[in-house]
Amino acid sequence: MYTIIKSSKKGDQFVDIISQQTVKYQANQTNYMVKIVEMDEHVKLEEQLDEDVGSVILLNKFNVNPEDVDEFIKRWAADAAAFKKQPGFISAQLHRGVAGSGTFINYAVWESAAHLKKAVSNVDVQARISEYPPGIVISPHVFKKVAVPGICVD
Repeated sequence: MYTIIKSSKKGDQFVDIISQQTVKYQANQTNYMVKIVEMDEHVKLEEQLDEDVGSVILLNKFNVNPEDVDEFIKRWAADAAAFKKQPGFISAQLHRGVAGSGTFINYAVWESAAHLKKAVSNVDVQARISEYPPGIVISPHVFKKVAVPGICVD
């Protein structure tokens, strides 16, 4: 769900018309370079980076046009190499949906949200994102392990 704000002129004033629309990603009908969409509409990535919760996992979901997969992987590898040099980086793994899917998940482990925040400020993320193929949708989110008795450890 996205909030679409359109401005229209009414007399000498601009009126903002706000509407809620469900926007579906259509890989063959994109007209934007790279789009960043929050994974959780209630919590922004910036807020998450200010949390002191110990080690964290950064998940990035990428929707990639089929014809751009090779270029995406090349760009992601360059980004991962840059982040790997940053203090607090533990590991990263890229996963791809099966059956020719254009959906990728990056799973990166960091010592803390503070380390991740500093790394994001050290690595020119905006410049790197601009090098990705057009039409990619990126959804980043920071997670913490959850202990579930008999199933998962903290």
